[in-house]
Amino acid sequence: MRWIIFAAAVLLLVSTAGIAAAAVSTGLAETGGFLLGSAHRCGVAALRISNAGQVIHRLIVAASDGASEQRAADRRFAEVFLASASPNQSQLVSIPPCKAVVVQFERLERHYREAGLN
Repeated sequence: MRWIIFAAAVLLLVSTAGIAAAAVSTGLAETGGFLLGSAHRCGVAALRISNAGQVIHRLIVAASDGASEQRAADRRFAEVFLASASPNQSQLVSIPPCKAVVVQFERLERHYREAGLN
């Protein structure tokens, strides 16, 4: 039951972030990749990022309509993660402050712990 609530909350966050036009799995991949890449840039421990990445991957698998959509979402996650982890100043990429990133990352951790997904 907690899994359904967590997945619904994540889907709601994705849809309210203006990503509703994209496939849900791709939206999860982009949002998750951005948060985890930014967390890496801000010095969050690799094990914490890895654990969160596993949770996001499970959500991508659950949201995908098939293997090809899942592979595309996984590729998109990797692209966004790398771009967020070490942003090039010449790119027009939003670089959030580390304080905000860590707050959001801890919020994600709290949600998946409460849902029993750790």
